[in-house]
Amino acid sequence: MKIKESNYLASAVWEEQYPEATVPEIAFAGRSNVGKSSIINMLLNRKNLARTSGTPGKTQTINFYDVEDQFRFVDLPGYGFAKVSKTKKKSWGKIIETYLNRRPTLMEVILLVDVRHKPSKEDKDMYQWIKACGFNGIVVATKADKLSKGQVAKQEKIIREELMMDADATFVAISSTSRFNKYEMWDIFNQLFEINGFPIHFERQVKERK
Repeated sequence: MKIKESNYLASAVWEEQYPEATVPEIAFAGRSNVGKSSIINMLLNRKNLARTSGTPGKTQTINFYDVEDQFRFVDLPGYGFAKVSKTKKKSWGKIIETYLNRRPTLMEVILLVDVRHKPSKEDKDMYQWIKACGFNGIVVATKADKLSKGQVAKQEKIIREELMMDADATFVAISSTSRFNKYEMWDIFNQLFEINGFPIHFERQVKERK
């Protein structure tokens, strides 16, 4: 199957606002400036499906994107932006917690980190939270085009150590700009579908759409 249709489905804050739980969902978590929207757009061959913002901390909702009526990508509220009040941060934490713990169709949560930096305290907390909720702890390091291959390898070692990742835990460095490791990500998604018993398998995507 190739991706021909991907669409914005809904934005939600509370559980009653979620779209009907009918297909598997893969969620993306990470800091406000880590590039979640850009990665989603790149993976789906779209430029403006997931809206990017020049203002970190602006995304305050859970955003659902339908892919071929087969599954969904879910963009979770970004965290860790210093200018956001403690009250707002606590609110976002509750929004994420409800989704992680109560969404029956949530298949996996991908933690996005910036490959150029050590994981923050919030990254570490989020990773442990993801693991505690029973997910695999897949880490995707964004902005890989900013470093050389050798530097990426060095940063992978640091990130694995800082997050206390298991030796066999999946780590992928990726770039929304160069599309580095785009299809490696789709291999991971296809494997998740197979392991979880969903008859879904996506091939390389069609020509990019606006």
